[in-house]
Amino acid sequence: MSYYSKSVEQIFKELSSSPNGLSSNEANARLQKYGKNLLTTSKKISLFSRFFAQFKNIMIIVLLASALISIIVAIFSNKHEELFEGFLIFGIVFINAIIGTFQEKRASDAIALLNKHSEPYSKVFRDGKLLKIESKNLTIGDIVYLKSGDVIPADIRLFDANNFKCNESTLTGESCEVYKQSPTTLKKDTPLAEQTNMCFSGTSCTFGNAKGIVVSIGKNTEIGKIQKLLNSSKKEKTPLEKNIDKIGKIITYCVLAITAIVFIFQLIFAKNSTFLDCFLTAVALAVAAIPEGLPAVITIVMALGVEKLAKEKAIVKTLSSVETLGCCDIICSDKTGTLTQNKMSVQHLFINQKITTNFSNPSEELNLLYYAISLCNNAKIDSNGNIIGDATETALFKHCKNFSFSNTSSFTRIKEFPFDSSRKIMSTINKTPSGLTMFTKGAFDYLISKCSQIRQNGKIYPLTTKKIKEIEQAIEYFGKNAERVIAVAYKNINSDQEETENNLIFIGLVSLSDPPKQEAKKAIRECISAGLKPIMITGDHPETAFAIAKQLHIATNKNQVMTGQQLDKLSTKELSKIIENFSVFARVLPEHKVKIVKAFKLNKHVVAMTGDGVNDAPSLSSADIGTCMGITGTDVTKQVSDLIITDDNFSTIVIAVKQGRTIYSNIQKIIQFLISTNLVEVLGIFVCTLIMPNYTFLLPSQILFINLVTDSFPAFALGMEKPEKNIMNIPPRKSSENLFSGKVGTNIIYQSITQTLLVLIVFVVTTNIYGNEVSSTMAFLIICLMQIIHAINCKTQESIFKINIFNNLSFNISFIGLLIGILLVAFVPTLQNIFGITSLTLIQWLIVIATSISIIPIVELCKLIVNKYYLIKNNKK
Repeated sequence: MSYYSKSVEQIFKELSSSPNGLSSNEANARLQKYGKNLLTTSKKISLFSRFFAQFKNIMIIVLLASALISIIVAIFSNKHEELFEGFLIFGIVFINAIIGTFQEKRASDAIALLNKHSEPYSKVFRDGKLLKIESKNLTIGDIVYLKSGDVIPADIRLFDANNFKCNESTLTGESCEVYKQSPTTLKKDTPLAEQTNMCFSGTSCTFGNAKGIVVSIGKNTEIGKIQKLLNSSKKEKTPLEKNIDKIGKIITYCVLAITAIVFIFQLIFAKNSTFLDCFLTAVALAVAAIPEGLPAVITIVMALGVEKLAKEKAIVKTLSSVETLGCCDIICSDKTGTLTQNKMSVQHLFINQKITTNFSNPSEELNLLYYAISLCNNAKIDSNGNIIGDATETALFKHCKNFSFSNTSSFTRIKEFPFDSSRKIMSTINKTPSGLTMFTKGAFDYLISKCSQIRQNGKIYPLTTKKIKEIEQAIEYFGKNAERVIAVAYKNINSDQEETENNLIFIGLVSLSDPPKQEAKKAIRECISAGLKPIMITGDHPETAFAIAKQLHIATNKNQVMTGQQLDKLSTKELSKIIENFSVFARVLPEHKVKIVKAFKLNKHVVAMTGDGVNDAPSLSSADIGTCMGITGTDVTKQVSDLIITDDNFSTIVIAVKQGRTIYSNIQKIIQFLISTNLVEVLGIFVCTLIMPNYTFLLPSQILFINLVTDSFPAFALGMEKPEKNIMNIPPRKSSENLFSGKVGTNIIYQSITQTLLVLIVFVVTTNIYGNEVSSTMAFLIICLMQIIHAINCKTQESIFKINIFNNLSFNISFIGLLIGILLVAFVPTLQNIFGITSLTLIQWLIVIATSISIIPIVELCKLIVNKYYLIKNNKK
């Protein structure tokens, strides 16, 4: 339908709507008729699809093929042991697939929950009241209120636009803003880019505000018509997943080479082994040694970590952002609402060139100032009597109300020049008993340049340099008291030419206090001890900015404060050379934020940047971690950000960084555990094949049991470890570091060699004393027990005696469950036969237990040596 070519009255009639909106009953009926306001999404992956996807791994295919060969050969050769072993391999593979399926499902559910948290909302009129609803519940005929920073939720025909501009680059490709005019009726066949009375789903509001009627939703919108099916696009892997895949490939190639050698040596030198025996051992060894389940385990650990963050009021939109959080070392934060309480109250007035706290002393200047801050104001009283709106405007409105100044019922707003972060002022034209008057409020630096006169004691004087200096002295006084300053001006209007924000008459100043949050102080201390540098960015006056920064311990002297004017004089490269000396940036514009981010990044920092307005979107996109405020943040900033802080609290950002470090640390623990334990089987069989080719070190079924049971469960449990006490007392890791950095690679080497030596020594000695069947059983049980005990070592790179090893319930359950499982295999005759082991004597059991437990003191000693080495190495640096 060409709604752009129809009058607003026609559209209201056709869609059976009105400026007051639909009734709730009618909206629900239309929602049933037209469906949800959603674009086409990819189909959900069923459990069966996830299950069969587990068999796409080449090593799993090889294992299944070998099991099938084993069964066929066993049937024709009448070897029941090999027949049972083939079915055992099938069973283990299917159990692995079931575990992988439910791990993926849980990760998918966690991510879906996060997506639900970040669903967009719209303001609509229902039953004549302005409500906030999920955008997906919009329907045809709804009346929507739009303002700067909103993402357009549907195709909308405007009928009331106030200096309204949109960015339609997502639809038209044109980056320049489009000025919208609501009363216009356009000709048919007007190109989409020229439909100035329409705004379209997926585009964004950049200036002003407007009302409009929804004419198309979901797949029937302009963007819905051209949207490609999501399921046709390939999902991109996260940087961490790519890193893990790379590690996996390197390990795979090494293991395959060793496996090939083992197979050839056994085939040539092992007298009692058939080709099938050698083949099954080689395949089982390869599958056990290659950590094919590593990406799945890490994905679920990250997804659960992100889910936990959501409960902490920090929504991470992509899993890859978790990795970035772990190495963040600069946090650039807004002041108001993030570091401060966002509970403003008026403290002082400056009128007639004097500072006063006498808020009710009648005078013409006081009346004019109160008129200005109540009329040039979008705060409103809702149906419950609460004042709603921007924190500053709410404080001003409340102040006027408290001092019985509310006699503005006869004043009608004619026009609004909205506040903008680059202009930093707002004006309204109001019809007053004395005629049309423009009232203006905003930042002093920006407003004073538009004033030519000043009102004082009932008279109007030229605005001289002397009077400006007196005003600036008052601002300096307010700033030292950490008070924010709003400048106020007005002028009478007699003609259209005077509807500009120039030649204003200065009235006075209003100072407001916004105390720092106590939790922000604590969070900043934690930041500094963690090696993170907090940076405060604000539009406030430098004096006010420094006073707050000093209270929060972000800055200690004024030399650490830089203004927007100073930033304008520097290139990004020049700024990068001196930026380390600054902690506070005042009177900052949105474009300055981008420059600050780029300057820090030139110095190899990983930067988190907070923002809430539509003009903050470029700086959030430039930052390594774009952080949007969930309460004050606009839809546009929420779209481009990586992290959404739902309580607008700086301390929540620090919690997110802490969780990011914890998740990355746990991933390193998983890698350390899996690789160091998997190498025991590889190295053990490799060495035995070379020096004792006629003896069986481990059977294929035993290798597969170790792979399924004693590897997977402890690895997953390590991913659930709580943060270590010193996690926020160490410097952030460098972004260039890989998963083997920070002693992890060293730990893997000595821990895998140590475990292998312990098992091999027992195997060689007991083979000579008790025979191969007993020694193989002992080797199998030592590896099983040693792995679950070694998982305790992997809880920390420090001494395990410095931590609470029982603080992870998942780990405790895993440990006890695996211990019971191993003992069942060791003592139940049926399971003994399945896994080819024999019963052990008390002496033999004591050897198994002593050897398994010995991994604790040995690794503790090695940790002590390694930690001292790294300490000396770092001190030398």
